[in-house]
Amino acid sequence: MKDEIINRVATSKLVVFDLEDYYPKGERILFDIKDWLYEGFVLREKEFRTLVKEHNWSQYQDAFVALTCTTDAIVPDWAYMLLSIQLEPYVKKVVLGNLETLEASLYQEIISNLNTTPFKDRPIIIKGCSKKPVPSSAYIMITSRLKPIAKSIMFGEACSSVPLFKR
Repeated sequence: MKDEIINRVATSKLVVFDLEDYYPKGERILFDIKDWLYEGFVLREKEFRTLVKEHNWSQYQDAFVALTCTTDAIVPDWAYMLLSIQLEPYVKKVVLGNLETLEASLYQEIISNLNTTPFKDRPIIIKGCSKKPVPSSAYIMITSRLKPIAKSIMFGEACSSVPLFKR
């Protein structure tokens, strides 16, 4: 009789943690304020307020928005505050920064609220490959969150993981 091949990874207590599983659904939008500045550099309050008042904010319904200015303009804080007030009734989240800042902010919130009980005293592999834009900072956040409770933490895939921590 032949020896049966046993998949030890499938029968182990190993937990694969995939940050991609926590990726929030919704459109990501980069709102560049430069388009609302005179020649892309000067904020004229009256013109700016008119643009804010006349803009169709409902187009951002259920989106995640990152407010930014891609020129070297000096934009007063109140301008971003005014935009965020207009966006707030429609969007899931608004941040100041680029799309990577937005993703990091989303993951910070998710990881901070994560129920870690299922990971207590378990060996964990944090899956590394992702098809979605998981920011590098999310890997650091989840490692910090799981380290106090995990038996061990590895990175990669079960067949080729990199050990990071062992209690």
